[in-house]
Amino acid sequence: MLEWIWLVPLFPLIGVIINGLFGRYLGHKIVGILGSTMIGLSFITVSIIFVDLLKLPPEHRFFTKTLYDWIVAGNFTAQISFLVDPLSVVMMLVVTGVSFVIHIYSIGYMHGDKGYSRFFTYLNLFVFAMLLLITADNFLMMFVGWEGVGLCSYLLIGFWYGDNYNAYAGRKAFVVNRIGDFGFLLGIFFIVVTFHSVNFQEVFGAAAAKYTIGAPIITVITSLLFVGAMGKSAQIPLYVWLPDAMAGPTPVSALIHAATMVTAGVYMVARANVLYTLSPISMALIAVIGVATAFFAATMGMTQFDIKRMLAYSTISQLGYMFVGVGVGAFAAGIFHLMTHAFFKALLFMGAGSIMHAMSNSTDMRMMGGLKKKMPITYWTFLMATLAISGIPGFSGFFSKDEILWQSLAGAYGNFWIWLVGVITAGLTAFYMFRAVYMTFHGELRAKKEIAEHVHEAPSTMTVPLLILGVLAVIGGYIGIPKILGGSNPFEHFLDPVFEKSLEIRHAAGLVPHISGESARVLELPLMGLTFVIVLVGIGFAYLMYLKRPELPGIWTKKINYVYQLVFNKYYVDEIYETLIVNPMAAISESFLWKFVDVKIIDGFINGTGNVVRGTGRVVRKWQTGFVQNYALSFVIGVVILVFYIVFM
Repeated sequence: MLEWIWLVPLFPLIGVIINGLFGRYLGHKIVGILGSTMIGLSFITVSIIFVDLLKLPPEHRFFTKTLYDWIVAGNFTAQISFLVDPLSVVMMLVVTGVSFVIHIYSIGYMHGDKGYSRFFTYLNLFVFAMLLLITADNFLMMFVGWEGVGLCSYLLIGFWYGDNYNAYAGRKAFVVNRIGDFGFLLGIFFIVVTFHSVNFQEVFGAAAAKYTIGAPIITVITSLLFVGAMGKSAQIPLYVWLPDAMAGPTPVSALIHAATMVTAGVYMVARANVLYTLSPISMALIAVIGVATAFFAATMGMTQFDIKRMLAYSTISQLGYMFVGVGVGAFAAGIFHLMTHAFFKALLFMGAGSIMHAMSNSTDMRMMGGLKKKMPITYWTFLMATLAISGIPGFSGFFSKDEILWQSLAGAYGNFWIWLVGVITAGLTAFYMFRAVYMTFHGELRAKKEIAEHVHEAPSTMTVPLLILGVLAVIGGYIGIPKILGGSNPFEHFLDPVFEKSLEIRHAAGLVPHISGESARVLELPLMGLTFVIVLVGIGFAYLMYLKRPELPGIWTKKINYVYQLVFNKYYVDEIYETLIVNPMAAISESFLWKFVDVKIIDGFINGTGNVVRGTGRVVRKWQTGFVQNYALSFVIGVVILVFYIVFM
């Protein structure tokens, strides 16, 4: 079945073609079923491929399916070729599985929307582009998928483009990602110049054989690639597009944040693990930016009242954790958290969509409360996801996040300060997530009377996906139970062949874990317990401030008003960008590029050329009178001049 890997991205593409061309004639029911079925078929195909891969010995779990040569120029070749290995299979399972659930949810959520067929067309296209990205066996084909998810994010964030803000949010996402993609493309150029190939195995093999740890060219390549990851995966300083991405329909938010787009950067770093292992500077950069983003976004999430925007900052923060994982060399832990995060973050956004469905599209948590009794399925599933993202033992997020925290301290690239900020951020995460639970589901309903009278649970097309993801949010982490808790971490062992070369490079360079052996056994459980205590403190503060004594937030914000306003206004980063970058560029574009370069130079040259041709035509056309005698006279004059020239010159 490995031979049929090309079917995985093909099925969503078929959905794009059929719904894109004929969706308006098929009716909403068929469009929704068709779009969802195509993703379901991809998931089934991946599941069969996964089973076949497990039958092979670990060292043989690599398969490439080449369809045809795409670019051939001298010694350079790029192919349309698909890679099947443990990493790509894990990513395909996550993308197709979570996307399938989101598609089912969308059938109910988007019911009655006039752009229904267009929505499912874009949704299928999004999944196709992401699958192309993660199945590619070379950087160039990956870049096609990379740009594809960027395009789809623009189309879906600005889906309701009749609203100016939605159109603006789509443009903002597109432009910010283009900045990151420029760095990513430069990285690919350097790879071509350095290795004369874009094929993963050829590049990684040549890099490991030719270069040692710390080689400058490898640092340049990996840093440029990471610039692209900062854009796609919303890390400092290119995170600003993601909160505004909430302008799109809620299923889009779930898809972007859980299964596609923002996970691309983490996957890319994990895929290029050999290159990054050869560059400690790039690894340190990733870890530092990751932990800084995690903390920075968590603080902003604490003050948001828009439930979707709060979840957006939560995603940015959790992505920071993933980058900490891959940045300290715990590539499997980073991918593990990517997987568990897909479960509980998709559930959180879909739960938010269910709340909006009941609250006439209101997203302000200050106007909610008391929804627990009216929306029990949404409440319990949202709570499961909250427990998971908070890292409560027994839930999926606990296993993946704690593994990252441990590796950030004990691993060969670990650092105490990265671990400390990560642990503090875990407490902040628990605080703002339970703040949302208490404000939304507990206490008294604060909505207007006409809204409160119609609050109800979502239809089964929306609640069944919530229940499925709720189960995964609970049990999804049990495939990665660490040895310290009595498990064997089969998830990490499954991914070992992908990261084996990186481990060999580290061992050859003498890079060993900072804490190992008996010290690790003594410290790991207490540190795990310390993290749990900090999480409980965060939950306790949320309970005290938003349930037990709801007047406290108002009192405390007045006491630290300047700090609160700074965080509430998101550190004025958008305003700083507007002042220092956007407005000057807009002014230069208007006064210089438009009015001078475009109007005077480009238009002037083109219009001047036209005027010259037109003037020449006015002169020349006078020679064409239509009278034979005039032409005869011209002929005679010409002959006389010619004879005169021959005789006398």
